[in-house]
Amino acid sequence: MTFGSISTEEREKPERPSYIGIHTLDNNTDILFVSSGCGQGVGWTSSQVMEMRAKDFIVSGFDTNDYASVYQRQLQAPEEDEDDSSAYQMYVYLKTASGTPVLTRVTSFKCDNCVVYIGVAFPEAPFREQQELEVQQLDGAMQRMNISKRQAIGTAGGKSMQAQRTRLYHARGKTTKAALILEHPDASAVETEETGRRPAGPLVVFVTGSISKLVDADPSDLHNFPFLRLVAPEDLLHTSKFFDKLSDSPDVLFETFALLQRPPVIEGDVAVADEANMRVVVECLGASVTDGVALMVRKLRVAPPPKRDTLGRYVHSRIHEIDDKEGYVSLEELVSSDCATTDIGEFWQELR
Repeated sequence: MTFGSISTEEREKPERPSYIGIHTLDNNTDILFVSSGCGQGVGWTSSQVMEMRAKDFIVSGFDTNDYASVYQRQLQAPEEDEDDSSAYQMYVYLKTASGTPVLTRVTSFKCDNCVVYIGVAFPEAPFREQQELEVQQLDGAMQRMNISKRQAIGTAGGKSMQAQRTRLYHARGKTTKAALILEHPDASAVETEETGRRPAGPLVVFVTGSISKLVDADPSDLHNFPFLRLVAPEDLLHTSKFFDKLSDSPDVLFETFALLQRPPVIEGDVAVADEANMRVVVECLGASVTDGVALMVRKLRVAPPPKRDTLGRYVHSRIHEIDDKEGYVSLEELVSSDCATTDIGEFWQELR
């Protein structure tokens, strides 16, 4: 994709106001948490936003209850299966304190009884009233849906849109998942492999109750707990690199790594020997903003710890390795394939 003679890669990407929030998974969409970045994104303080409902921020020509219905499971699929989605992306105009609507890219993760969302504002975009809410599933069936018309947009140029995209997740049957919000990673706090010290990493700000189904820890014990202390030691290096990539990218990224089934969350408890601590292999979808990171992790399987060689080093299998080229879905891939079906039109293609 080019802009005149300048390619997308060569074009400088502006710093955009971004923030993380949580709202209830129901028709009310009551806001439970929002990071301080909302001040730059919509002009409201965190305390002001906490008194409102997520759907009430939407400025549109469609019924704002359509937003709440995005997260309701399809009636024909009451049990979660490979087509049920937990991650979404959409563009909506949001009310601001100044009264001028701002176009916002919303990436959201549905988990337990709440929705974690990441808002990225495009203040330079002119206001264009949306008559329909269009949503892209980032997992499951990978459908692009017109929620207002209650139908999936099925074709683009005569070809199935679903066939044009690669799934981030392909989970069969019901899966255990949890959502977390972390502080923004501080690269200076991440120790290198050569130091022999375990990096602490960003602290956990919020976690859903389902985390206790993944690891042996109570959600209350994980508040302000360093996330990387949950990660199996053999996966610390590439998990740290994953956070580095999140910090540098505006896109949704994903990685596979192992968590300790019995992490050392309570100070003073006798630590479980590494060779006796099973690994919970998870796939993680993440997005970063200026003041935090949102993660959604899904359980793949439980595995024994890797073996060590004669020098005590882990014999690391290729089971966790991910091809970097397939580790993300870029903004361009998500919004530019059939811009003619959207209210924003070709303008979406130029938003970076």
